[in-house]
Amino acid sequence: MSIPTPHIAAKNKDLFGKTVLMPGDPLRAKFIAETYLTDVTQVNGVRNMFGYTGYYKGEKVSVMGSGMGMPSIGIYSYELFKFYDVERIIRVGSMGAYSSELKLYDVVIVTDSYSESSFAKVAYDYDEDVMPSSHGITTRLQEAAKKLEISYRLGRIHSSDVFYRHQGDVFKDVRDKHNCLGVEMESFALFSNARFLGKEAACILTVSDSLVTHEATSAEERQKSFNKMMEIALEAA
Repeated sequence: MSIPTPHIAAKNKDLFGKTVLMPGDPLRAKFIAETYLTDVTQVNGVRNMFGYTGYYKGEKVSVMGSGMGMPSIGIYSYELFKFYDVERIIRVGSMGAYSSELKLYDVVIVTDSYSESSFAKVAYDYDEDVMPSSHGITTRLQEAAKKLEISYRLGRIHSSDVFYRHQGDVFKDVRDKHNCLGVEMESFALFSNARFLGKEAACILTVSDSLVTHEATSAEERQKSFNKMMEIALEAA
């Protein structure tokens, strides 16, 4: 595969920074770039999966959407790692809380990701159902949160292939059995790609809804109001 790839239009690998922040929503990538970065250049627009490169406190940083689910982030993160020489990707996303102790807008830094997905097995013949984040960049996220005096929870996330689940008891089958704080749909694939390609990957999430209390944020709030998570990730980057 040559540059540009089928999914990323950038013709030069140097157009991306060594660190890429990846929200699921491409409009959230646009918001991060316009709000926090200087000297911003758009480096991707294929399928409206917007990607930007700019500078944060003098450091070159890129931000690009991943889309929803493991197949989508699996493609984009693989191509960034493999063909654009990106060294680390920080997923900045939303999650549903499995615990009543987690409130809307709480920040969670992910240590590892449990999944029922076949992604890692099919792609790399990995048999594990838990994939760890990279220790170095995950530690930097914690240090950045402490520096910014932003409270956070640290722990395991459930990375699911299924959004609408109508079988079983997710709390008994997943939360209690595997000690998961909540659920999202991308980190397991991202961590698997990073492991196989010898790169770094981390994940920081904001609680957007609760499967316990059934509270939820709006689409606009998810796009624009997760500032604490964004600032932590940028400081770590």
